[in-house]
Amino acid sequence: MLKITTLFASFCCLALMPAYAESTSTEKNMSLHDLTLNRLDGKPQSLTDYKGKVVLVVNVASKCGFTKQYAGLQKLYTDLKDKGFVILGLPSNDFGGQEPGTEEEIAAFCSNTYGVTFPMFEKVVTKPEGQSALYGFLTQKETPPKWNFHKYLVGKDGQVIASYPSKVAPDSKELLDAIEAALAN
Repeated sequence: MLKITTLFASFCCLALMPAYAESTSTEKNMSLHDLTLNRLDGKPQSLTDYKGKVVLVVNVASKCGFTKQYAGLQKLYTDLKDKGFVILGLPSNDFGGQEPGTEEEIAAFCSNTYGVTFPMFEKVVTKPEGQSALYGFLTQKETPPKWNFHKYLVGKDGQVIASYPSKVAPDSKELLDAIEAALAN
């Protein structure tokens, strides 16, 4: 009887897997728009809302040597949001434990210190072990982040165009040129 119960439980779990598979990065033809994330306030946000926009996804941290990039990211967002550009900030504690705060603390820090108005989401795991579906998708063809403030440029179609390491500042010519090209497509 135990074997039948175990077999039945395994079958039930497998029957539920397609719903989970929709949010994983292994699906072919998947795009950023197929995912949903929770904003810092805990409310779900479908990334379908960013269809037709150029998106810059950044893993952020409030206690990092690159944290001052928040100012550059905010300026970039302010300058280009009316042209169809958005930045998605994803706090991560994966590198050096540099984002230890709660979602409320992160929201307060970003708002009070840098005046961040671009969308911010709940903490994610960027590393392969326990990796979020978003970072599974982003790293299918691009390098996984090696540190905080790694940037992924995603086109209007929801596909990753390129990635940029932490040292590439938000106002770098390389990144600005790529964003402008993506906006022109």
